[in-house]
Amino acid sequence: MEKNRLESFSDGVLAIIITIMVLGLGVPQGHNLSDLYPLIPIFLGYILSFIYVGIYWNNHHHLLKTTNKISGTTLWINLILLFWLSLFPFTTAWMAESNFSTWPTAFYGIVLLMAAIFYFVLQYHIISLEGEKSTLKIAIGNNLKGKISLILYVLAIVFAFIIPPIAQGIFVLVALIWLIPDKRIENLLD
Repeated sequence: MEKNRLESFSDGVLAIIITIMVLGLGVPQGHNLSDLYPLIPIFLGYILSFIYVGIYWNNHHHLLKTTNKISGTTLWINLILLFWLSLFPFTTAWMAESNFSTWPTAFYGIVLLMAAIFYFVLQYHIISLEGEKSTLKIAIGNNLKGKISLILYVLAIVFAFIIPPIAQGIFVLVALIWLIPDKRIENLLD
């Protein structure tokens, strides 16, 4: 398979994920501005998950720009990554509609952790296909940002059972870390 088919399929899945999330926002029950108040947690959850999907979409695009080879294993790892990302609408809705309570927050963290793990696996699989001198290997180096993210997700899951707002703060922190434009791949490809 050519990488453009893999990228197109992944882009389509991510677009559907965003569509499902926005459809889950619901409509206020009433005609006053105050009727939006109960939807604030749902909207905040949507914003956070939208940012995460955007981060994955952007980084996935750059990741595939670095590779020349797509194997059957690449397809399966990518599909598993998309599986975890496809759970974002469910976990986002559950966490937000429960007012960010313990188990929904922990489950949201587990889904974020699993998506990050499989993105990490996809990166290293591509490096194994392309070799240690691959553009991706040179660009990500020791992948400190990725490793820190995994640790923070584990911490967030633990905090979900102790103080859920700290867990949610960690989710926001990781999103902010990845929102900072990462030019490593772009700089190597230019």
